Amino acid sequence: MTIHAINTRNQLPGRIVEIVHGPVVSEVDIETASGIVTSIVTSRSIKALNLDVGQEVLAVFKATEVLLAKI
Repeated sequence: MTIHAINTRNQLPGRIVEIVHGPVVSEVDIETASGIVTSIVTSRSIKALNLDVGQEVLAVFKATEVLLAKI
């Protein structure tokens, strides 16, 4: 799957610097030009997206949630 466009202006590209794994949800810390952003993601989604430290992602802000897109 390739993301060609996201219809939002609240986006920050960054790199995953830490993942704190939990049984149901995990914390993903993303280093951006604006600082560290933390996203709460289901542990199942981390496995499905094959997310790992060092990968570049796009932090997309939606209200009080941060969505991730692997780039």
